[in-house]
Amino acid sequence: MSQMLALAIVILILFIGDFVAVRTKAWVPSIFICAILFLLGYWTFFPKEIVAEAGIPSVVATALMYLLVVNMGTLLSLQELKRQWRTVLIALSGIVGAIILLLSFGTLLFGMKTVIVAIPPLVGGLVSALIMSEGATEAGLATLSVFAIVVYVMQGFVGYPLTSIMLKREGKRLLQLNRDGKLAVKEVAAATEVTEKPRPKLFNKIPEKYNTNYFKFFKVALVGYLAYLVSTMLDPVVSISPFVLCLLFGVIATNIGFLETRILEKANGFGFAMLGLMLYILDGLKNATPTMMMDILFVLIGSIALGVIGMYILSFIVGRFLKSSKEMSFAVSLTALYGFPADYIITNEVIESLTDDEQEKEVLTSHMLPPMLVGGFVTVTIVSVVLAGVLVGFL
Repeated sequence: MSQMLALAIVILILFIGDFVAVRTKAWVPSIFICAILFLLGYWTFFPKEIVAEAGIPSVVATALMYLLVVNMGTLLSLQELKRQWRTVLIALSGIVGAIILLLSFGTLLFGMKTVIVAIPPLVGGLVSALIMSEGATEAGLATLSVFAIVVYVMQGFVGYPLTSIMLKREGKRLLQLNRDGKLAVKEVAAATEVTEKPRPKLFNKIPEKYNTNYFKFFKVALVGYLAYLVSTMLDPVVSISPFVLCLLFGVIATNIGFLETRILEKANGFGFAMLGLMLYILDGLKNATPTMMMDILFVLIGSIALGVIGMYILSFIVGRFLKSSKEMSFAVSLTALYGFPADYIITNEVIESLTDDEQEKEVLTSHMLPPMLVGGFVTVTIVSVVLAGVLVGFL
């Protein structure tokens, strides 16, 4: 398959996903449709490396991930991170709930080693799935090695629609409060204050004509490199994902005036970066063959169901104690099933579907997007990798 044909096909799939999301007003998330189409493609005529052939090999996707995570950091102020301590607790409670149900009922149904392999990829991302897959291979558990990857591949099929439903309900509740004048104006302004600064203060004296797109890209890449460098330096002492540091450094760089908010969008690079990252995520479906799915279907469905039920129960309890709605609490805990960029995409799709008023969109964004982003990073990027590092020793 030629490069341009491969590129045209995968972009067409992304467009179809967007089209369905618009037509259904985000009840069917675009990433869910894209995942189904990619899966069908891999089972029929797609070459296994269609994403790489289209021009997005893993090294390119990794570079785009660095840029996007730094850009995410520009969306959150330090004050916002302090305000999100409740989100962190709710996200953690969702993971704890999943672990409790899986280690209790899951162990009785599927066995201890199956549950141990399932937990990290279920509440995390690719890194934790790879850790458990390699650990299972080294322990001589070939089937469980495949199971770890398939859990990671399939978990979003439950998480995407459930999150969309929860966020729609939460969005409608917030809109009603806003229209009734019961949503504090100061709260909204404070949450979005960081997005109102047009220029980073460290570069105020530089003429705007020199603040080119390439200069913006350079600053983002520099922050990403610093995150990578610090992660490498700390590795002998403690293993910290460079993407965790990208988010942190993005927040710091924005608050000291080194980066603009939404800098990739201002550099006209956000859309392409998201395209590349989306394709990289969907590329993971190439390993889920029909035979694999049939062999582990019951265990797969049972593990995901128990995990989601556990997330709902404990996040509901903790969310109620912290005065968060059950919809928002559950949505935050569900970010463990997919993380970034799906949390960003689904939240924005829901907001776009609920209102055409720009002021109302700003209100919804300020209340819904920060907790979803924080929840995704707490679960997928940090906690799941730690869990995988601990649990792989029990195989």
